[in-house]
Amino acid sequence: MTDRERLRTTFGEDAARYHRARPGYPPELFEQLRGPRILEIGPGTGQATLPLTALGEVTAVELSPELAAIARQHAPLAHVEVAAFEEWPLPAEPFDLVVSATAFHWLDPRTRMAKCAAALKPGGALAVISTHHIAGGTEQFFVDVQECYERWDPATPPNLRQSPADDIPREFDASDLFDEPEFFRYEWEQAYDTEAYVDLLLTYSNHIALPARDQLIADIRRLIDTRHGGRVTKRYMTQLAVARVRSASTGAP
Repeated sequence: MTDRERLRTTFGEDAARYHRARPGYPPELFEQLRGPRILEIGPGTGQATLPLTALGEVTAVELSPELAAIARQHAPLAHVEVAAFEEWPLPAEPFDLVVSATAFHWLDPRTRMAKCAAALKPGGALAVISTHHIAGGTEQFFVDVQECYERWDPATPPNLRQSPADDIPREFDASDLFDEPEFFRYEWEQAYDTEAYVDLLLTYSNHIALPARDQLIADIRRLIDTRHGGRVTKRYMTQLAVARVRSASTGAP
């Protein structure tokens, strides 16, 4: 099992925390998308699924049974199936839109573009949503917290700093199955008290799997409480990439 395959199974370990702590998506992002027949890959607990149901009929394929159970409650109009997308049999009727929100990078890079293309009608679109932590918010905290990471996570680069939004690359898998993507970007901030921020960290796969996780979390909790008044603000950039499938690419991968 590769690190990607192992780490993508960690999110269901505490599905309630994941649903409680993970940020959602800017509402205006969904104004760029069209149904009516939508496939969502990796819905988690349904943060993007619920707004997608306003656009059309949603089928969502989620790896974790625990996350899928919450997604069904959160977005009851969606049809949520439990499966690895790579192994999920595509239905006979193709989709107008395939969406993956903060999950596309967990799919097998060897097959993901071909299977998404095969799932789409001619002229249908693939929408890949990614969330990035960027410079801003409580900037001094994100400088101070590097000492905690360098102490407990040996993989942490020294003096790591958050990048401004303009430095985040506009990434989309190169594929002759799709036209050039169009990018949309949304910057926003969210404030967290100490416990809410710790909750968020414990939904990240690299934190969940870290051997010194408890020591790291205790250090970060102490830092927020003693040097930042028990509250920090994180600045996000949500990126949407949308590309149309080329007609000749449809069919089984």
